[in-house]
Amino acid sequence: MDNWRKSSYSGPDDGNECVEIANSPTHIAIRDSKAPARATLTFPAGAFSAFVEAVASTDMPYGHRPTVGKSTNVTHTPGM
Repeated sequence: MDNWRKSSYSGPDDGNECVEIANSPTHIAIRDSKAPARATLTFPAGAFSAFVEAVASTDMPYGHRPTVGKSTNVTHTPGM
């Protein structure tokens, strides 16, 4: 994946204190902006979308961990 981007909320002073995401039609990859050459985490697009929706939910109680799929849906992809 070569379409890495980070939040527009990452300003010039904290621009390297962020994660970056890239997407393909089926997966979302996440990496640390301070170490872009290191390993990435890759999730099925549907699981990542469900996670983002759950986090953005205003009625999600503190400490609740949304169920977005079995942990086997998460893959570790070095150097992706």
